[in-house]
Amino acid sequence: MHALLRPFAIKSSGDLARIGVILALFGLILFGALRYDNFLSPFNILSFLRYNSMFALIALGMALVIITGGIDLSVGGTAAMASVVAALLSPYHWAAGLFGGMAAGLAIGALNGFIITKMRIQPFIATLATMLAAYGTGLLLANNQSVSVSYDTGFTVIGQDDFLGFPIPAWIGLGAYVIGWLVLEKLPVGRHILAIGDGEATAGLMGLKVERTLAAVYLASGMLAGLAGVILASQFGAGQPTEGVGWELFAIASVVVGGTLLTGGSGSVGATLAGALLLAMVFNILNFENGLGWISLSAYWQSVIRGAFLLVVVVLQAKLMARHEAP
Repeated sequence: MHALLRPFAIKSSGDLARIGVILALFGLILFGALRYDNFLSPFNILSFLRYNSMFALIALGMALVIITGGIDLSVGGTAAMASVVAALLSPYHWAAGLFGGMAAGLAIGALNGFIITKMRIQPFIATLATMLAAYGTGLLLANNQSVSVSYDTGFTVIGQDDFLGFPIPAWIGLGAYVIGWLVLEKLPVGRHILAIGDGEATAGLMGLKVERTLAAVYLASGMLAGLAGVILASQFGAGQPTEGVGWELFAIASVVVGGTLLTGGSGSVGATLAGALLLAMVFNILNFENGLGWISLSAYWQSVIRGAFLLVVVVLQAKLMARHEAP
């Protein structure tokens, strides 16, 4: 019997945390389905997926960075700047807006990688500096105002239309997570990312190309943030240089709730997605609760509740992991 159950055994505290976030997500979905009439309506489901695809993308990039033991505080500013670039280029062609926004994200990611690997600046300081630079660049390009996108080139299709009954942003997010899973779980570079998180010096002694891998990870994070900015501009019809504030905190929270250690060395792409959906689900449920009229919470109070929920989840996970690791 023990041999039959061995494949399903919890092998680490990380496995326990990942199981916990998935159970919590299904628990919230069940709660919403039982309490609210239209919670599982096609409109709510599709709207939820369309809007939160942006946050799922930046959470994916943040997960890869945190697994290496780093941090990327620039993702919110990068997304805001990329939304402006995409909006400015959208009149030329939808592809110009799409790839222009992604290129803007890649530029910030390349700058982060250069500062961290070549100048030896700590990721926290490096990405804090590029966050401020990205916000400033976005405001300069937009003249401190929203920039309308073109509705004539098909650019808005990226954020507003569906494909096979599923929002295009959700398809983009799903594709990104499939690629992220393949990279982390099936390709050699995934093992290199995990090894660097366990210790850069040790990874270097093993002959791994630490600098090249770190640069690639920050490039990926920047590109995903840029793609989130493209979706932002396309979905709302304007590049918004003041958006993105707090997005990096949402991304970090999604990664942590998904069981990835901030110290690096372990993590899961699938659990990160579950963490992002879990935090988004809290906000969705609060909106439904406001609609019932029992409570009336402003967006500020909703942020307080979401933060408190995150704290409770992290504390519970810490206690569960400590109990699991105890002899």
